[in-house]
Amino acid sequence: MKAAVIVFPGSNCDRDVAVTLRDVTGQDPRMHWHADPDLPEDLDLIVLPGGFSHGDYLRCGAMAAQAPVIAAVRRQAQRGVAMLGICNGFQVLCETGLLPGALMRNRDLTYICKDVHLKVVTTDTIFTSRYDPARVVRIPIAHHDGNYVADLPTQCMLEDEDRVAVRYCDAAGRVVDEANPNGSTANIAGVLSENHRILGLMPHPERLADPRLGGTDGRALFTSLLEALS
Repeated sequence: MKAAVIVFPGSNCDRDVAVTLRDVTGQDPRMHWHADPDLPEDLDLIVLPGGFSHGDYLRCGAMAAQAPVIAAVRRQAQRGVAMLGICNGFQVLCETGLLPGALMRNRDLTYICKDVHLKVVTTDTIFTSRYDPARVVRIPIAHHDGNYVADLPTQCMLEDEDRVAVRYCDAAGRVVDEANPNGSTANIAGVLSENHRILGLMPHPERLADPRLGGTDGRALFTSLLEALS
């Protein structure tokens, strides 16, 4: 599986996801600087990592969405190349229009860094096929602007097309407001593109993909990709 991690000024989770990809796939991903407009044509996966691209000036992800590499990212998306946007990467994907909706300030206007429980809504994707739909997973979040918002027609579209990938829930798997850390619409923690080949999510699966990190609930996302794309 050939993967590239797009690196922006202010990315701080690019190495984390690269280590996880190398551990799971046995191959080093390409670390691709945002100012390089040319992406290899033989990629299987493009990752937009977490962090604070361009210092989160203007809006989170807004400046990164104008980077020279984004034109190539759009072309690869049109070709059906798999893409994963984590936290800030999710914000960038929404700013580019590759995913619907927007990420706004957290409901309580505070930065949140903690583990949350998640319910995997659909396992019929290249990102989630290795998850047990009956199991609640625990994955960290770390964001100030993770409040996913979308208008009612977009919400209905996401539900009708099975494009909600994961939701915030409590330890028992109940999707309730008390388990919603940031105010996201319908407890949405991650959404898919129309062809289900692009996933944006606020939690950080790469931060809980090794027993030495305290758990492996995030690892199944990467093993799902390896199985689907190899």
